[in-house]
Amino acid sequence: MNVQQIVADDADAAGENANAKQFLTFRIGKEYFGIELEQTREILEYTGVTEVPLMPSFLSGVINLRGEMVPVIDLAVRLGRAPIQVQRRTCIIVVEIHAQDQDHVLGLLADGVSEVVEIPHQEIEKAPSFGSNIRAEFIHGIAKRDNQFVVLLDAANALSVNELAHLVETELQ
Repeated sequence: MNVQQIVADDADAAGENANAKQFLTFRIGKEYFGIELEQTREILEYTGVTEVPLMPSFLSGVINLRGEMVPVIDLAVRLGRAPIQVQRRTCIIVVEIHAQDQDHVLGLLADGVSEVVEIPHQEIEKAPSFGSNIRAEFIHGIAKRDNQFVVLLDAANALSVNELAHLVETELQ
C-alpha cells in the first residue's frame, strides 16, 4: 500500500467519525454524566478544598492549582441533588469554560470518573421534557452506553459563570 492510499484511508475513517464527539464520563451517585472532552483540562484526586465562608451550598471551596485559585463546584448540589459524600474515588474534574471572551477554570466535584467515550452525533438523543429534575438547558442530550444512560451536560449552561455569580450574590443577600 502506498502513502497516498494510507492518507486516503485515514481521511475516509476520519469522515466516518466527523460527527462523533468525545466525552469524559463520570458518576454522581448512581447516575452517569458526560462533559465534552475538549472542555476538560485534567482530573485530580480529591485531597480536600479550602472552604470559603458565606458561599452558596453548591460551592465546596477553592483549590490551589499550580498557583491559580480554582473554585470547586459540588456538581451534585448544582444539579439539585444531595451533596457528594467524599469517598475513595471522589475526584475533581478541572474544566475550562469560555464565556464573555474569557476562559474560566472551574473544578467539578464528582463521585468518580468512568472513561472517555466517543459518541456519534446520531446516538445522542434529545433530553426528554419530563422525568428529569435537571433544568433542560443544562442537558446537551442523553446517550446510552453499555446499558446505562449517560446525561451529557451542556457545560456552558450548567456552569454559566454569569448565573453562578448571580447565585452567589443572591445567597449572600
